[in-house]
Amino acid sequence: MKIFYLFICLSLGLAFGQPPDITKLFTSLPVKATVVEDHSIARNWNEMLLIAIENDFARPTVHARNLFHSSALMYDLWSSITNKGQPYLLGQTLNDFSCPFTGYKGEQSEDALREAISYGMYHLLKHRFSEVAKVSAGLDWFFRELGFDANVVQIDNASSNPVALGNYVASCYIDYGLQDGSNEAFLYTNEYYWPLNEGLNPKYSGNQSFLYPNHWQPLIFEGGFVDQSGNLFTTERPIDFLGAEWGKVRPFALAQKDLQIRERDGIDFWMYDDPGSPPQLGEDEESTNFYLWNFLTVARLSGDLDANNQLIDISPASIGNISVDDLPETFAEYQHFYTLEGGMMGQGFPTNPITGIPYEPNLVPLGDYARVLAEFWADGPSSETPPGHWFTILNYVSDHPAFSPRFMGEGVPLDQLEWDIKAYFTLGGAMHDAAVASWAIKGWYDFPRPISVIRFMADSGQSTNLEAENYAPSGFPLIGGFSELVTPEDPLAGENGEHVGKVKIYAWQGHSLINNPVVDTAGVGWILAENWWPYQRPNFVTPPFAGYISGHSTFSSAAAEVLTYLTGSPYFPGGLGEFVAKKNDFLVFEEGPSVDVVLQWAKYSDAADQTSLSRIWGGIHPPIDDIPGRILGKKIAQQAFDLSRQLFDAKNALYR
Repeated sequence: MKIFYLFICLSLGLAFGQPPDITKLFTSLPVKATVVEDHSIARNWNEMLLIAIENDFARPTVHARNLFHSSALMYDLWSSITNKGQPYLLGQTLNDFSCPFTGYKGEQSEDALREAISYGMYHLLKHRFSEVAKVSAGLDWFFRELGFDANVVQIDNASSNPVALGNYVASCYIDYGLQDGSNEAFLYTNEYYWPLNEGLNPKYSGNQSFLYPNHWQPLIFEGGFVDQSGNLFTTERPIDFLGAEWGKVRPFALAQKDLQIRERDGIDFWMYDDPGSPPQLGEDEESTNFYLWNFLTVARLSGDLDANNQLIDISPASIGNISVDDLPETFAEYQHFYTLEGGMMGQGFPTNPITGIPYEPNLVPLGDYARVLAEFWADGPSSETPPGHWFTILNYVSDHPAFSPRFMGEGVPLDQLEWDIKAYFTLGGAMHDAAVASWAIKGWYDFPRPISVIRFMADSGQSTNLEAENYAPSGFPLIGGFSELVTPEDPLAGENGEHVGKVKIYAWQGHSLINNPVVDTAGVGWILAENWWPYQRPNFVTPPFAGYISGHSTFSSAAAEVLTYLTGSPYFPGGLGEFVAKKNDFLVFEEGPSVDVVLQWAKYSDAADQTSLSRIWGGIHPPIDDIPGRILGKKIAQQAFDLSRQLFDAKNALYR
């Protein structure tokens, strides 16, 4: 069951890591969460945290860290009170930080666990969300609903009092977080990074300010910017790169041997598992062609974003089941992998691997599927962000009637609290490390987003006809039926022929055709390439950080592997996971979908692969951002699971 929330009035507050002139609209009354008695205390607090994230700023890095630290806090309290396993931070020295502990001497009861976890989570989350008024008030409300008193602040690391222990462990995680490399004390701002390119205002055609096409470009919004969680920032200056130096955050299980420290302009960038550089425009002919193809593919696939096109079967009978051996490495393999239907969708499954019964066909228009995927996995507005999204999937799995909470699918079923504690801790560690590793790569390679490059290519001209006046090596390749030149007779020529000779593309037509998103759709058609938009809200456009590598691909690949390890099976319970997007009641900025669309997955990795595909259809990532993230995520999951299992299996050295 999902915790429901309510918010009513508006007031102003400061934004994340931005100068004081950028503000967020807050609700003045708390988000209200329902305590579900059938859930463990860990599940109730995880749901409260997910609601808090939905109502905070869209900070995937920060919230991956919040999800992990909260999960680790609950695990440490469970471990110390039950005397099972080895705590992660409590009683340990971690990254030069010590949290002394001489052992818990009190009751090992369910009530003791409920008290300790609740007081610990309350104080940690009150600290982490202190700048978000409605979340802070919501935490107070939720804590009272659980029956606890926030005025009890006793702290003791050698007590028989679970409340005092919970408060103490919260203080350890708060202090640890202030020195873990995240720059939390200064709202997680970058200390040194500064973009090479001036900002792009997407309201205007083209991209004349893109002087460094191999580097990220910030965006400027007149009248305000809305982040992935739907928060409004009033600013006329470029939006900062979120987490450009996040590689310095202390990881959970990333291997020290994989750490490389790179230097640029006197700045050290910490990076784990370097995937190598993405293709660079102008480096050589092959690299330039690969660069152009990547962004051309994003524009070309936006031509799928129309409800009136061919039907496809999106059941597991026809899609999914992609092997890691299928993933491309060379330019030629990338071109084969990403087809005109959005990308290799896999060969599917002849029968349900769990039941042995064939999957029923699930026919929907390709455009509805593409649009629903782009919206479902966008993790906004008002979302749990990508790492939190996978916690909702974990909770969905845990609630499934066909699921049994056996660790690694073996042995007797765990009680609900132990399952939740161990599952959250493992998934949290992987999500934290996915953020550290992928954002480290983003910060170092500083690779641009499609909105910048596609408009830049349009300004450059075309790169196919060397004899034409508008030839440029950085221009659009011309492809009949997709990218062509505007002729004098073309409807796009302009009143005075001012657009003759420019590149036009067959793509999603953008927000100018949407006056009322409840009833209007933009559809696809011929547009000037200089006016191309991602399939995103007009005052969001694209996330405020570099593209390479895809955080969504890394988070999702890691999470899918973790769920496979935890449950002992790569398959959703019963061989089928589902999400329903209701007809004309799901899309945010245009009407749709035109039919009910039921997303279906046999494997956890099938859902992860759909996430990756959604970001290309959504205009957020080119293919080159995707594949390295899928590969890195799998490695991160293995490391996180191995370390978690070591802690679970260790004998607690603090004997009762």
